[in-house]
Amino acid sequence: MSVSGSAIARVPPVLALAGRVLPLLPLQPLLGACLDEIRRRHPDVFDRLGPYADKRFGLVPTDLPFAFVLEPSRVQPRVTAVRSLPRRIDVKITGPLAALIALADGDCDGDALFFSRDIQIEGDIEAVVALRNAIDDARIDVVAESVAWLGPLSPIVERLVRGVLASPATAAPPAGLAESGRWS
Repeated sequence: MSVSGSAIARVPPVLALAGRVLPLLPLQPLLGACLDEIRRRHPDVFDRLGPYADKRFGLVPTDLPFAFVLEPSRVQPRVTAVRSLPRRIDVKITGPLAALIALADGDCDGDALFFSRDIQIEGDIEAVVALRNAIDDARIDVVAESVAWLGPLSPIVERLVRGVLASPATAAPPAGLAESGRWS
């Protein structure tokens, strides 16, 4: 439960446990395919970052036993799963996976998530704003576009992922859920 009283979905413990014992290496090609699909559909998304394209973003889902490093380079963007963040990270964003995805999708008000302490941001705030604006301007649906490379299986996998990330039926919407569905 967040400080604001809203419920943010958590990754089911069985999936978190699997992430603790399974190696991360098999996850790398999947992350690469997801990022490649987003880049194919939105070729200029990383150009919109301007001087922040060379920053390294640490994304730390609090409900998973690993983190992600996003390097949104214009030439060769990468996302890597890691057990712990490397020392040289320009930005660290911490929170439940569902909140991080909702923030990226524009489904939640980032300010509300931040001030309710559902997410924490450390480091270069301007880089975070630039990344958020680039994703928002491109109108990227992170879940749908991350699984699109699966072709005919993508609708099934998308429903499965959204089901895992969904708030409990009795819970209030996440903090800052905008009426318009866009991040304000």
